[in-house]
Amino acid sequence: MSDEPESAVAEAARPPVEPLLYLDGVNVSFDGFKALNALSLLIEPGEMRAVIGPNGAGKTTMMDVITGKTRPQSGKVLFRGDIDLTRHDEAEIASLGIGRKFQKPTVFEMHSVEDNLLLSLKGDRRPSRVMLMRGNADEKRRLDEILDIVKLDPLRARRAGDLSHGQKQWLEIGILLAQEPDLLLVDEPVAGMTDAETEETANLLRRINATRSVIVVEHDMTFVRALGVKVTVLHEGAVLAEGSLDHVSADPRVIDTYLGR
Repeated sequence: MSDEPESAVAEAARPPVEPLLYLDGVNVSFDGFKALNALSLLIEPGEMRAVIGPNGAGKTTMMDVITGKTRPQSGKVLFRGDIDLTRHDEAEIASLGIGRKFQKPTVFEMHSVEDNLLLSLKGDRRPSRVMLMRGNADEKRRLDEILDIVKLDPLRARRAGDLSHGQKQWLEIGILLAQEPDLLLVDEPVAGMTDAETEETANLLRRINATRSVIVVEHDMTFVRALGVKVTVLHEGAVLAEGSLDHVSADPRVIDTYLGR
């Protein structure tokens, strides 16, 4: 009979969690410039990860590779275990469950908040159908859920062009949620926001992270600290350091290349 504790035996027998996203040895070069240099990254289901690093570190190229905008010269980019993202285009990758929010919000400014979301809900989104039918019961329920998550329900009838900068950012995140992605890539979500909007954006991403994985690329260290998640530091197209913000902030290499002394 084994002397090993039952808990240790159960832990050893438990199968490893399959990563939601796995990048392994990814290389991307543009005219001789190595934008990604054997980049490896693993995101688990339900994880939120902050990615930081100086300009030119490879953050945008990393997101371009994940979403199919850029094809790597070599390396693996796997989603949900065995889906090779390098074999799919941007539209296919979006339909697989990966949504991306760029830094500058893009919304239908002449339409209401509610109509922006209705046009984005997963399903038959022909404008004629959406505007005439105004959504079925399930779509209305989903719309109400999204408006609650992004805290725009009181503004559902307001024209999107009349929203503040922060509110437009939240609406665009809501538009992504309407596509029901498993993974959200969010690029500098608090750039140009007030302190109150920045705080609410951290709360919003935490609410989203309760049901899906999130990768946040950001320069605002106060915001990254508010998220309280694992941080990956990129430099020259590769991972320089990983861990809590306190851990990576104390790394001399991170201080020298990014944070400064």
